[in-house]
Amino acid sequence: MNKQVSRLLRPSSVWYCAVMLLFCAAAVLVDQYYLAAGELALTVLVFSISRIRFARRRQLLMEYVQNATDAVGISVHAGSPFPMAVIRLPDNEIIWGNPGFYSITGLSDTERYQTMDRILPGFSTNWLREGRSELPGDQLIGGRRYRIYGNYVKSEDDQTTVMLATVYFADMTEMFNVRDEFLRTRPVVSLLLIDNYDELTSNLTDAAVSKLDAQIYEAISKWTADLHAICRKTERNRYLLIFESKDLAKLQDGKFSILDSIRSVTNPAGVAATISLGIGKDGTSFEENYSFAALSVEMSLSRGGDQAVIKDRFNFSFFGGKTKEAERHTRVKSRVVAGSLAELINQSSQVFIMGHRMADLDALGAAVGLSCLCRKRAKSVKIVLDQQNNAVGSLLQVLKATPDFEASFISGQDALVEADSKSLLIVVDTNRPDQVEYRELLESVQRVAVIDHHRRAADYIEQVVLNLHEPFASSASELVTELLQYAVEPKDVRPIEAQALLAGIVLDTKNFSVRTGARTFESAAFLRRTGADPVEVKKLFQSDLDATLLRYQIVQAARLYRNEIAIAAVERSVTRTIAAQAADELLNISGIQTSFVLYPADNQVIISARSIGSCNVQVVLEKLGGGGNAATAGAQIRDKAMRDVLTELVASIDSFYG
Repeated sequence: MNKQVSRLLRPSSVWYCAVMLLFCAAAVLVDQYYLAAGELALTVLVFSISRIRFARRRQLLMEYVQNATDAVGISVHAGSPFPMAVIRLPDNEIIWGNPGFYSITGLSDTERYQTMDRILPGFSTNWLREGRSELPGDQLIGGRRYRIYGNYVKSEDDQTTVMLATVYFADMTEMFNVRDEFLRTRPVVSLLLIDNYDELTSNLTDAAVSKLDAQIYEAISKWTADLHAICRKTERNRYLLIFESKDLAKLQDGKFSILDSIRSVTNPAGVAATISLGIGKDGTSFEENYSFAALSVEMSLSRGGDQAVIKDRFNFSFFGGKTKEAERHTRVKSRVVAGSLAELINQSSQVFIMGHRMADLDALGAAVGLSCLCRKRAKSVKIVLDQQNNAVGSLLQVLKATPDFEASFISGQDALVEADSKSLLIVVDTNRPDQVEYRELLESVQRVAVIDHHRRAADYIEQVVLNLHEPFASSASELVTELLQYAVEPKDVRPIEAQALLAGIVLDTKNFSVRTGARTFESAAFLRRTGADPVEVKKLFQSDLDATLLRYQIVQAARLYRNEIAIAAVERSVTRTIAAQAADELLNISGIQTSFVLYPADNQVIISARSIGSCNVQVVLEKLGGGGNAATAGAQIRDKAMRDVLTELVASIDSFYG
């Protein structure tokens, strides 16, 4: 390797000396002998100094290499316990290595110009330049796994321009193998809950229930047969499953097939079973994994069930959830929540009601309906609303012309100033903290209640004192209407309040065409009895001629995808109301089951999605940071071009159907 070191340090002054000799010869040719003698003497002097400096630099470098020490201070010359090498940057040329290095790499110390790329293709020294002493990850060399450490070699010659580094190879094969085995065998706790067990067993004999239980257990046992897991039934509709981490990837690759296979179990009435699967992993103990699994089941149920949810220390992952939510026929929860909410209002100094940003008729309708409950309890109530940026212009104008609501609206900043320790904040039509009208108010008020019908997102509002979350409901206005039926008398609901609630239901059900159940029509009938006028509600949805023409321009720009999905991407900014109406209009076209409308607004791309088919638009847009429910969803993507967002949307659609 001495030849490589010599070539590395050979000074470039040789060329200067050669040029000076040429000038000396030229001076002799023109009979300038004194000049030639001076040039010759100067050339000899420069060459002598250069050789002396070269010898000194070579001696210093070789002394450093021979006396280099590893991290524990053992001399390489005396025999380092680690394979190590000295390389020249930035081309990673190996200029020296100890016997251990050549032994593990199979290189020869007699070969010239060998680089680290021969043993580690694509080897980079950026980690050294960034000030780190360890190459990220383990490296496979000769069937063994090594961790590579290194540092810059500092020369005592301040004038040198050569950059060197020493690298050390620590054989960590056994440790890595033990680590990998530990990760593969870490316990994973899972809970399986039969979502609709009460509906399945309703009016069945004991023998029929036993037969149904056996079919469910057989389906679960068949699914877990290859896992070598522990599966035990802990309650009539709940199972505990414990398996190892290495099997989780297998279940994910199979897309949790139990979600589909369990539907083959039906009761005599033809009702198919569905399950919520909650998985907890990466906890510090079985107890923590179990709590993660229980939280995952709760998350699945709040999103409509029939899906698998994985919870680790940091976030949730969702699988399935492609089916529509099944309607619950019982109103017990609404009756209980109505009493609890009334008691909370009584204990509060004042009440603030807040929806999501760019409030729509459902958010405002629910807020107006809750105002009736607060008025009945003689409590001061304010609706937090951005009166400039919203999608409720027509209803807001009607409300502000009514004496009861003339001074009911307040900005988020003013509400933050007025709020005190006994204030109650009711959030309607959203469960995500980043979507509320004014997040600072949410973070400041100590007592928060949530009333929402959207499927729960991973970043939902936590630490609430009351939560009415029913993903099967058509709208937040429907939920509030049910609360009013238990909390106030029909005569206490004023016609304008009933009209606002009915408008919210009409908006989210697309005039009672999607996501409607028996309870939806019962709520609408109650509002009609309390004075809601369908004609006045119809007027709230009217648009002018320009908006109508713009809506049809968006429809005209739509393109068909997968034979049943319409995607319209427009480059001009439009209002959220027009985009939503265009998405609804696309569903009126024969063969279109799902629609997506994309448009730019304020350095972001907004997506409005609708579905009347098998596509769950909430699941599709959730991967883009959006939310909603199976039939209606939306997303706001910041700092991305329309083309990039469109590409991500198509990929998410393909993933849903994949």
